[in-house]
Amino acid sequence: MIEGSKAFAKGLMERYGIPTARYRVFQEPLEALEYLEEVGAPIVVKDSGLAAGKGVTVALDLHQAKQAVINLLSGPEGGEVVIEEYLEGEEATVLALTDGKTLLPLLSSQDHKRLLDGDQGPMTGGMGAVAPYPMDPETLRRVEEEILWPLVRGLEAEGVVYRGVVYAGLMLTREGPKVLEFNARFGDPEAQALLPLLENDLVDLALKVAEGRLGGTRLSWKEGASACVVLAAPGYPESPRKGIPLHLPEPPEGVLVFHAGTRKEGERLVSAGGRVLNVVGLGKDLGEALERAYAFLPRVGFPGAVYRRDIGRRALARLST
Repeated sequence: MIEGSKAFAKGLMERYGIPTARYRVFQEPLEALEYLEEVGAPIVVKDSGLAAGKGVTVALDLHQAKQAVINLLSGPEGGEVVIEEYLEGEEATVLALTDGKTLLPLLSSQDHKRLLDGDQGPMTGGMGAVAPYPMDPETLRRVEEEILWPLVRGLEAEGVVYRGVVYAGLMLTREGPKVLEFNARFGDPEAQALLPLLENDLVDLALKVAEGRLGGTRLSWKEGASACVVLAAPGYPESPRKGIPLHLPEPPEGVLVFHAGTRKEGERLVSAGGRVLNVVGLGKDLGEALERAYAFLPRVGFPGAVYRRDIGRRALARLST
């Protein structure tokens, strides 16, 4: 419910005082277009339903916003859009485990949603992530107390005992952290960056969450940092090419490769989706983690592979200040 309907999630946040962007929900195209004329741009237009991370348009002008509304609402089956206030700041992600009674935040991370360097190009399901993201303790405290706990308690007040992973996609604004989206699972590619740093047994944690036994559990993390770089197929996100032969040598120490959209054709490994491989570097700090990930990229991949060359740049800049 919190992930499958942005309209439901926004209503829940409104009812329980969770900080988020101002918004309106529309099913009728003309009403949505009139509202856009009223509020102007920049503005954010979201498909209310599941869209594999690609149903969001950050419109810098009214033409782009109107086109997004028409695309989402003009189909024969209709649809629902959420039109949101444009927020400024740094994006970050905080995930947490909960059994409905206990809440355990994971390390903060940062996803990179746009296809191209410099946060240009279309929105995607995620082109890379770094962890931990340098978030100050006061902001982390506010995320836990003003966002994560109110969500769990708000759901409980509405008859839902939430057990699992809470994913809070955040904008760190001047007024404090605000929710861009909630997901009900480990984020992708945040999970690829986070989980290699986790020292706890993930199966044991999952069982405690499912059985309501998370109380008293402490999370333990490895020293250092990790960086995930996504290799996407040419044509992603609109029409990714499939069936491209992949070259995948054994990764060196400090590098992991996760399969995202691959399949076997006989003995051959080929692409089978938009985001194909995730290369993760681990290091004593974020700089070393990025260096290891990017050093391996020339050795792995496929013709026409698309990847960002600036993953982690904003986090490094934040660390330097």
